[in-house]
Amino acid sequence: LTVLNAGRRYLQVEELAGKVFVTSGLGGMSGAQAKAAVIAGCVGIIAEVDEAALLKRHKQGWLMEISNSLDHCIARLREARKSKIALSLGYHGNVVDLWERLVHELDTTGELLVDLGSDQTSCHNPFNGGYYPVQLSFEEGKQLLSSQPGKFRALVQESLKRHVAAINKLADKGMFFWDYGNAFLLEAQRAGADVTKKGGDKTEFRYPSYVQHIMG
Repeated sequence: LTVLNAGRRYLQVEELAGKVFVTSGLGGMSGAQAKAAVIAGCVGIIAEVDEAALLKRHKQGWLMEISNSLDHCIARLREARKSKIALSLGYHGNVVDLWERLVHELDTTGELLVDLGSDQTSCHNPFNGGYYPVQLSFEEGKQLLSSQPGKFRALVQESLKRHVAAINKLADKGMFFWDYGNAFLLEAQRAGADVTKKGGDKTEFRYPSYVQHIMG
């Protein structure tokens, strides 16, 4: 319902065939995103740093395909988008790398390859394993969190700034991004990322919440 209503509200379409939804998280509640994309008829690319969570969703049949290659993900995205087939593709990697690759494609080809975007990392718990910084692999991140939590925290905040910078570039070209109630925008703001609504006060974000703007 969230994905369908995002298409209705932001893209003014009832059918999402050929539209691309990019997000992150395949554990817990966020695991439903892949299935939702296919039910809605769009192309869903979902990033997940934890291979165990990725493989679990694939084994369950919630994910149609998995890949650890951004080149492959972009190629499959283009194919599915062009042929308007429903696809759920799990990218084993950090979502920041995925967002930055989409910016690179925009900069080099002029193509905006994503229509809808969100985030379901556990940003309500960003410094204790809920969000892994793009600068490190998943295993490196776990080790640093255990040995140097202060350094891990600094890398998370740096990663959040990169995360938002990539989303902002794509949103400026027409992608519609929303907050999924996971404190992503709040923690990004605390990290110094550009998420404050222009002309608004400090408590207003440039991107809407799905609760008020989509489901409401």
